[in-house]
Amino acid sequence: MWWFQQGLSFLPSALVIWTAAAFIFSYITAITLHHIDPALPYISDTGTVAPEKCLFGAMLNIAAVLCIATIYVRYKQVHALSPEENVIIKLNKAGLVLGILSCLGLSVVANFQKTALFAAHVSGAVLTFSMGSLYMFVQTILSYQMQPKIHGKQVFWIRLLLAIWCGVSAFSMLICSSVLHSGNFGTDLEQKLHWNPEDKGYVLHMITTAAEWSMSFSFFGFFLTYIRDFQKISLRVEANLHGLTLYDTAPCPINNERTRLLSRDI
Repeated sequence: MWWFQQGLSFLPSALVIWTAAAFIFSYITAITLHHIDPALPYISDTGTVAPEKCLFGAMLNIAAVLCIATIYVRYKQVHALSPEENVIIKLNKAGLVLGILSCLGLSVVANFQKTALFAAHVSGAVLTFSMGSLYMFVQTILSYQMQPKIHGKQVFWIRLLLAIWCGVSAFSMLICSSVLHSGNFGTDLEQKLHWNPEDKGYVLHMITTAAEWSMSFSFFGFFLTYIRDFQKISLRVEANLHGLTLYDTAPCPINNERTRLLSRDI
């Protein structure tokens, strides 16, 4: 059995591979058609103009669904491993909410380009990165609470380093972006897709875009740490029938049917 066939380990793998493919394909398309500059564009710039915006939007919507599935499986796993720890239960629920909000923001980013509806696009980006960063920190705290009883210390330290990486990238992006859009470097910067080294604010722009890509890579790395954990879990769906027909009749006892959901038992 291959490693991705064990449990639900294919979920975080598919999430990272699919999202990275969305960035790469839209980037290559935008570069080929000369819609953006090759040197560190905003991630959103690679999906601003047709036809790459269609590809970018469709693939990111699927990525959001994969992300919700991954976050939900992680929630169920932590809940099953620590059903009586109040602190872990609260953190686990908080992580689920933060993760779903981040996925919602990702879908907004996918469907509202910055040149069309800038306010909606920025709101989605802020929701994605802020809630995603908080989700990483919550999961890192959960990893600390669960080691060494549930898993080793190495998992915690790896996730802590990735969370710090994400935090530094987010802080850099926030500061540089705020200064860049303060009004001292021109107007309508949100509509600008081509930058030259001679442009005012070019250095701030490059730092901002580099921080955005760096933050995305930290997300990829964090979800990849779920692969080993997800090899130890599978989910089932249970159908409870209350009668032999679908007419409004008195219910009669029926045997429940359980089928595998997404994976075989291990």
